[in-house]
Amino acid sequence: MRTFVSAVATVLGLLLAAVAVPAIWVDRTIVQEDGFVRLAAPLGKDSEFQKKLASAAVGTIDTGAAPGFLSDLVQPMLEKAAESLAGLPGYPAAWEETLRRSHRLSFPDQAAESTGGSGASTLTLDVAPLVALGSGEISRATGLPLDPPAQTLINVGQPAQRQWAEQLATYAPMGYILALGSVIAFLLALVAARRRGTVLLAAGVGALAVAALWAAGSQLGVARALATDTGNAVANMFRDEFVAAAAGDFQAWTAAAAISGGVLVAVGIVTLFARRMRPRTSR
Repeated sequence: MRTFVSAVATVLGLLLAAVAVPAIWVDRTIVQEDGFVRLAAPLGKDSEFQKKLASAAVGTIDTGAAPGFLSDLVQPMLEKAAESLAGLPGYPAAWEETLRRSHRLSFPDQAAESTGGSGASTLTLDVAPLVALGSGEISRATGLPLDPPAQTLINVGQPAQRQWAEQLATYAPMGYILALGSVIAFLLALVAARRRGTVLLAAGVGALAVAALWAAGSQLGVARALATDTGNAVANMFRDEFVAAAAGDFQAWTAAAAISGGVLVAVGIVTLFARRMRPRTSR
C-alpha cells in the first residue's frame, strides 16, 4: 500500500509541476507588468526596430498647426526627428512607459484598477510617450506648438490573441497553488516510500521528460505565434523580437528543470546503491 501511495503521489507531483511551472513563468513574465517590461525592454535597443518604431511614432504627429509656407520645412524635421529619436536622453524612459501603457491595455483587469478604463480589443502598443518625445523635440527646434495625442495605438495581434491574454491573466496565478500541491505530493511520496531512492530516481526521470515536453511545446507555441500576421511591419517586428525573447527566457527555466532532473536521478542512484551496500558492509 505504501508503495502504491508513493507512486501515485510521485506521478501527481510531476503532473502538477508540469502545469505549475509554465503558469508561474507566464504570470511573472507576461501577466505582471514589471516582468513584461523587463522582457521587452531590450527590444527598444534593436537598431532596425528603433528606426521603424520611430518612423511610425513620428509619422503620427499632427503638424496641422504649422503655417502653410512652412510645410516644406516640417517634413524634413519629421524625418530628422525619426532618425534621432532613439538617441534622445528621454528615449529609454519613453520606451519603458510605452511598454507599461501597452501592458495595461492588453490586460484589462490591471488597466481597470490603475486607470478605471477598459482595455483595447486587440493586443496593442501605445506609442504615445514616443510621439510626445518626438513632438517635444520638433517643438524645440521649430517653435511650433505641437500637441501630442493621449494615445497612439499600433495593433500587434488579433482579437483572438487578446482573449488568450485575458485567459492567461485569469488562470496563470493559479500556478502557485499547483506548485504548492506538487511539493506536498512529492513530500508525501517520500514519506510513504519504502525506498526513497526510487522516488528520487522516478522524480528525476519525470522532470527530464517534463523538460523535454516544455521544450517541444515552446517550439510549437513560437511557430504558432509567428504565423499570425498583424498587417503592420512595426507590429510584426515587435512580435518576432518579443516571441524570441520570451522563448529564450522560458528556455532558461526549461534548462533549470532538466538540470534539477539530472541531479535527482544522480541522487536517487547513489541512494539506491548505498542502500544495497549496507547489508554487505554489515556482514
